[in-house]
Amino acid sequence: MRRLGLSAVLGLLLAVFGLAPSASADPAPAALTFTADSATTTPGGTVQLSMTLTNNKTYDVLFVYQTIEPTWLTTQRPDLKYSFTGCTLATAAGSTPCAGTGPSNLGQNYGATIPPGQSRTVTLTLQIAADSGCNGNIGFYSYYYAEFSDATNASGGPVFTPETRVLCA
Repeated sequence: MRRLGLSAVLGLLLAVFGLAPSASADPAPAALTFTADSATTTPGGTVQLSMTLTNNKTYDVLFVYQTIEPTWLTTQRPDLKYSFTGCTLATAAGSTPCAGTGPSNLGQNYGATIPPGQSRTVTLTLQIAADSGCNGNIGFYSYYYAEFSDATNASGGPVFTPETRVLCA
């Protein structure tokens, strides 16, 4: 009787998790990519971190909320001192300052509507303090949420897009 109960529970678990719908081959509704203008920095140095959101849907992106956060390992380094000192949005007319809730919470800083197939780029200036300890990677991850004109939305969950890392040496 005990074996039958264990087998039934195991079978139920396999049925529930094994028959889950598979992911579709559609591209992500919005793709988020990160680049850095330099792979390394030193105390007192700066690095430009750029985040580009590309609209892969056939509808406009109307709203984007995004954060950028240090990885757990980065927060565990008490000797590391850095801050985001600038934020700009690339537009057709040139760069404009970000106008949101701050450099770590980007709010609607991707600007106005993002039409299908187009991208917007936000660039943050990462400033390493002159008296900072500098003996390893500084890593970041991001979360984003986008709403589209067809009344759907796509959340990027925590986006562990390849973790953005800058070697501080």
